[in-house]
Amino acid sequence: MAVKYSRQRQMIHNFLITRKDHPTADVVYKNIRQECPNISLGTVYRNLTLLADRGEIIKLQVGDGVDHFDADTSNHCHFVCSDCGAVTDMYFDCLEEMFAKAQQIFSGKINSQNTCFFGVCKECLDKSPENME
Repeated sequence: MAVKYSRQRQMIHNFLITRKDHPTADVVYKNIRQECPNISLGTVYRNLTLLADRGEIIKLQVGDGVDHFDADTSNHCHFVCSDCGAVTDMYFDCLEEMFAKAQQIFSGKINSQNTCFFGVCKECLDKSPENME
């Protein structure tokens, strides 16, 4: 289905391309409003959903109750810090092999995968009182 060009949607996509921190819709909205003061939060949500539905971005649910967005649609995993909430990209050579193996053992059709690892990031570990000695 062809979707009409939208300057606001393009601005949202361009913003996400510059980010590696997997922002929420609220973060996208606050930043886009600086360039486009009349944009509504609803418009940002609708366009993020459309971009995700079209496969142009990835919508991530990492357990904090809000959606995060990633413009990197390549096959990769994510690490989520349980202390600060940071979401970081992780790349592995074995992902294609894992996807193929999953497709072999599953009788249906797998369209995509989303793998998250959870723990504490290096920055939070470095701030930890146990490491302050």
